Amino acid sequence: MHIFPPSDSIKRSLPPVLIDKPEVDPPYLDVLIAGGMGGTIADFLMHSVDTVKTRLQGQPSANPPKYNNMFHAYSTILREEGVSRGLYSGVAPAMTGSLPGTTLYFGTYEYTKRTLTAAGCPDTLAHLAGGSLGDFVASFIYVPSEVLKTRMQLQGRYNNPSFISGYNYKNTWHALQMIVKYDGVGALYQGYRATLMRDVPFSALQFAFYEKFKVEAKRWEARPDGQMSMHIETACGAVAGGLAGFLTTPLDVMKTLLQTQVKKPSASIPSGSSTGAHKYYVGIWDGLKWNLKHHGVIGGLFRGVGPRVFWTSLQSALMFVIYEQALHLQDNMRHFGHWPYGSS
Repeated sequence: MHIFPPSDSIKRSLPPVLIDKPEVDPPYLDVLIAGGMGGTIADFLMHSVDTVKTRLQGQPSANPPKYNNMFHAYSTILREEGVSRGLYSGVAPAMTGSLPGTTLYFGTYEYTKRTLTAAGCPDTLAHLAGGSLGDFVASFIYVPSEVLKTRMQLQGRYNNPSFISGYNYKNTWHALQMIVKYDGVGALYQGYRATLMRDVPFSALQFAFYEKFKVEAKRWEARPDGQMSMHIETACGAVAGGLAGFLTTPLDVMKTLLQTQVKKPSASIPSGSSTGAHKYYVGIWDGLKWNLKHHGVIGGLFRGVGPRVFWTSLQSALMFVIYEQALHLQDNMRHFGHWPYGSS
């Protein structure tokens, strides 16, 4: 039995992924659109888990603590504060920074990866460098929104009787006004170095893991179209995000504490003292050492590791699945000449 190659008319009627052709890099426009969609939708869907992680990391030292674990925190916040002002507090600034941030993030990553790979750089190094540089460039946009988001997540609803955070903002605009008025514009970049120290290695590891898993998954599945099935694609994104999230949890703890601490106390109160209201951290390493000494590895450096790994796993899985599917959709639309890629 002879199997003939598809005719030109059949090729024009089939999606491009069903035709045997070498894999090519998608256009940068497609990368920007798919990256913005994937990152923003995933951040929105997983925002409540991020709020729980922030509460666990930022709750004052007490015995017993208000929140015992991830599930207890989730149910307590939902019962006492509701959804919009509790679990989804801070979602407005989060989305404001997520769309432009992730768009720029994916665009920078893809450009860096392609440039380094074309120059003969090993794939793994190109992925690490692309993830790092992409996050650094996007940080100028998302860090101010991260500060607003984190403070409002820790606060919860306005005049909140259920959690004492040191903040009491009516809404995002009021929070922005108060921060600029009393702490200055520079406060919007409070914890900037800690955020970079968390997100740059996280992004580098996340993309390096995902690209490696994707190559191995495609080789293992050996599908005729050269793509991954949906469940394998989801697993690759989840494991990549979970591993990267676990390894960078201590840096995430310090980012949360630095961005939410109140202004430096008077000189009469030593910054290293744990007496009084709260410990004031003068930097990342000071915070890491102090938390390790007073709270240990699990209770100090890996505080909130459960919801963080849960969040990074699901967020990463959603982001990469939406990203890949959006690329496939745009490729098909361009192939068939559908709007906005053609006249029909």
